[in-house]
Amino acid sequence: MEENWVTEGYAAPNKKTYPWQWLWDSCFHSLIWLELGRPDRAEQELTEIFRPQSDSGFVPHINYVCDPDIHSDLWGRSHGSSITQPPMYGHAIAALDRAGIHIDQALLSSATAGLSFLINERARHDSGLLLLCHPWESGADDSPRWDDFCPGGFDKERWKKQKNILVETIEQTSDGSPVRNPEFQVASIGFNALVAFNARELAEVTGDTSMRDSANEITHAIAERWDESSSTWIDAGPHADQSGSCRTLDALLPLLVVEEKQLPPKLVEQFDSVEAFKGQFGPRGVHLKEKVFNPKQYWRGPVWPQLSYLMSLAVSRFDLQTAKQLTLATANGAQASGCAEYWHPETGEGLGAIPQSWAGLSLVSTKSLLS
Repeated sequence: MEENWVTEGYAAPNKKTYPWQWLWDSCFHSLIWLELGRPDRAEQELTEIFRPQSDSGFVPHINYVCDPDIHSDLWGRSHGSSITQPPMYGHAIAALDRAGIHIDQALLSSATAGLSFLINERARHDSGLLLLCHPWESGADDSPRWDDFCPGGFDKERWKKQKNILVETIEQTSDGSPVRNPEFQVASIGFNALVAFNARELAEVTGDTSMRDSANEITHAIAERWDESSSTWIDAGPHADQSGSCRTLDALLPLLVVEEKQLPPKLVEQFDSVEAFKGQFGPRGVHLKEKVFNPKQYWRGPVWPQLSYLMSLAVSRFDLQTAKQLTLATANGAQASGCAEYWHPETGEGLGAIPQSWAGLSLVSTKSLLS
């Protein structure tokens, strides 16, 4: 974390591959800083992510504070991107609050505005779920859940080109805030679960009952998307019955927000089965029995430390022993991989950028669940 610290006030995910500030990365970094006894750094990272925030409340997923114009041709704006990412700042602020750290009112206001933008301004599917404006907004860039939107079927290079094209079809408000994309009509289960979770977390700190009510509404809409035959929650949109029902780990994030009475039977068992998501070095990003499963391919099978942290947190609500197993396996994977961006679930081979700051989440989840 110290080696990746940037003087502008954040830890770069990886100084060579990812030198700028990413939204959900820095939210996870704040949890790591808190665990390391540096709440000052935790607050500083959170404060910095809101630097390029729009008046509407929209929070860009990249803050280009070190080089404001470097990707302005792609995004059509300077200082920040034109899309967002899961608003993990609600959870990060709640973690600081639970640790007895005073939260600056300006930070609370920025976070409230960011979530309010998504809840009130982002276009919705008929199901009541929020729509993504781009696959990058989910964080799961190359997820097999988006395969129906890749012309001719998924291919790494074709999909890379398509993602750039999808940036151009985003519809924005007058201040450049993204509200819908007619070419990517996806109401991601994982993204909606994280919005609901973070809204609840922030409301616990601020006492905002309207935000809590909105989180409950989204959670109710999510519950309606459970499919017993495939044992997963299904995205809403034109791809729902095809790639939108692929069994991916992020599609089980509703475990963060559903009540026990809403819990589908035997769902948690998927995390304790080597025939499903259980890997030796952490939970697989895609169910083992899916044809698209590839343990080394970006977002199509490897272990991701931020998802592992969230799943450990979610599963601990219902089955502490399974959550502990997830946590320990992920910690072993982080160590075996050299604190990689993501890694092979069976060998621990490091993949992507190495080291990557958010691999430190294995320390956070290990301590919180095993203490």
